[in-house]
Amino acid sequence: MKAIERGIVLVCQVVLWITTAVIFVILCANTILRYSVGSSLQWGAELPELLFPWMVMAGVVLGASHGAHITTSFLVESLPAAVRRLLAIVVWLAVAGLYATLVWATWGMLEIVADEKSPILGVPGSVTYGCVMIGMVMLALLALHSAWLLFRGSAALPSVHPADAPVA
Repeated sequence: MKAIERGIVLVCQVVLWITTAVIFVILCANTILRYSVGSSLQWGAELPELLFPWMVMAGVVLGASHGAHITTSFLVESLPAAVRRLLAIVVWLAVAGLYATLVWATWGMLEIVADEKSPILGVPGSVTYGCVMIGMVMLALLALHSAWLLFRGSAALPSVHPADAPVA
């Protein structure tokens, strides 16, 4: 299961680096062309718009893999450790189920949005919807992984106190 998490993190890191670099190069090239020649690449505004959702989803999944999303846990922390562990497992399973529901709903929309094409490049709308669906699959897998680790007892209960967090 650790291999799945490492694979997801690696894929997201690569997607994040590539999309950021390509968007940066295109925007720089367009700026240079606009000020030096007076025109820009026709597709130069469209490609960053198509890449941006991929960059965002990669960041969302990476944030989830590092436990960096905001949580509200002040009520949960008042519970005994065994109850917190059970509640955390149930919550992670519910989160995985909700992500799976979003994957299913997005899958049903792919055929519909495939007819929408970007004006210049002609890229189907299903490409950006697909990135959301792939991100949700990865988030569901990470949630299941977290539930499994808590079930096995090989993961510590999350803490909101920075002093309690282990330093890597």
